[in-house]
Amino acid sequence: MLGQLQDAGNVTTLANYIKVLDECELLAGLQKFASDNSRKYNSIPKYQVYNSALMSVYSGRGFVKEYTDPMRWGRWVESAIGAYLVGKASVMDFKLYYWRDAKDEVDFVLVRRESVVGVEVKSGWRMMNRGLSVFMEKFHPKYVYVVGSGGIPIEDFLKLDLNLLFG
Repeated sequence: MLGQLQDAGNVTTLANYIKVLDECELLAGLQKFASDNSRKYNSIPKYQVYNSALMSVYSGRGFVKEYTDPMRWGRWVESAIGAYLVGKASVMDFKLYYWRDAKDEVDFVLVRRESVVGVEVKSGWRMMNRGLSVFMEKFHPKYVYVVGSGGIPIEDFLKLDLNLLFG
């Protein structure tokens, strides 16, 4: 099966499936943020659900187990912020990406016209990573934000008018 999926035509088929899922607002394939389009569109997508209930229905672990596991809880929090952002992207006229370079990463990159904004999500167990500063050096975004521990409280971010992120 893996051999069949690696055939050139199947990559196109899978890309079309992701496009359909995105149009149905079930699952988005976020592209990597880069300064040139070929790197953006030839990157491996980061999958983002539009509704985090799609994650919880298959976890089978329950809230307490998820909340007390720092790694898994971090994914849940990031997914909730991502679901909010992906749901607002087309309505509020911005493109949504992620950025990663080796071990450095920024969870979400919002682009509206010429304005670039980085959003890093922190769920409590790890306060900072190097990715945000490396991203700032490489791309000189207009703003960067930390959501969660040490930044904008998650509850406040989920109520925020995202236009404010662009200044």
